[in-house]
Amino acid sequence: MLLIIGSVIVIASVLGGYTLHGGNLMVLWQPTELLIIFGAAIGSFIIANPGHTVREVFAGILRLLTGSPFNKAYYMDLLSLMYEIFDKSRKQGVMAIEEDIDNPESSEIFTRYPAVMKSQELLAFITDYLRIISAGNMATHELEGMMENEIDSRQHELEEPAHAVNKVADALPGLGIVAAVLGIVITMNFLSEGPERIGLSVAAALVGTFLGIWSGYGFVGPVSAAMEHAARYELKAYECVRSAVVAMASGQAPQMAVEFGRKALPTDKRPGFQELNDHVRAK
Repeated sequence: MLLIIGSVIVIASVLGGYTLHGGNLMVLWQPTELLIIFGAAIGSFIIANPGHTVREVFAGILRLLTGSPFNKAYYMDLLSLMYEIFDKSRKQGVMAIEEDIDNPESSEIFTRYPAVMKSQELLAFITDYLRIISAGNMATHELEGMMENEIDSRQHELEEPAHAVNKVADALPGLGIVAAVLGIVITMNFLSEGPERIGLSVAAALVGTFLGIWSGYGFVGPVSAAMEHAARYELKAYECVRSAVVAMASGQAPQMAVEFGRKALPTDKRPGFQELNDHVRAK
């Protein structure tokens, strides 16, 4: 929603100011300039990135339009899930959760949290380290180090689409200049046709520069920044799990281990202590 609101403001401000200043909007409609700039941008984007990054970029843009799933409700479900697993492990022994972590799709605990179940990578992160703990042969600091290494790797994966989009934003002003230069080359053919024809051709060429700069700084660059923010919110879920699992492995009670995880969350989406307690009891 914010992506749409921001885009509307950018368009209204630039085109509205241009029109109020006496500009003609029809002059800005140059389909061939659009083809040169955005066709080259898409082509260079495909050349520069592997297939999975291309797919993740489009999936990330779709999530920006529909809203990130990593919100306060998601984090409360994640913490509630961790509490239930830790509580069962403490009361019935570590071996009691083996069936849950081996088959989360059929687990009574995991299936109560469909939002977490949809995050397959995070689900695998949770079950893998709970499985390691159940084996009982790794020191806490070794477990934490392993989790930090995987989180670092996951951070690179999550931020890669945003970086790819940012490179396109950096390239768009240059591609706008390419379109403008080609427009000037075409203008050279009209030198004998009078100032009016030459003026229209030069205006069309300058529109290419405008479109490249405007799209790069007004849309594609901000989309890259928004995708990076979304990646950070997802990464916070991994850090939350790491803090809670390490606390549990070091002997903390389930409620205290979950509190370690809660404190790792961003303050704007972090549930309150009592709010989380009520949510756990409701579940």
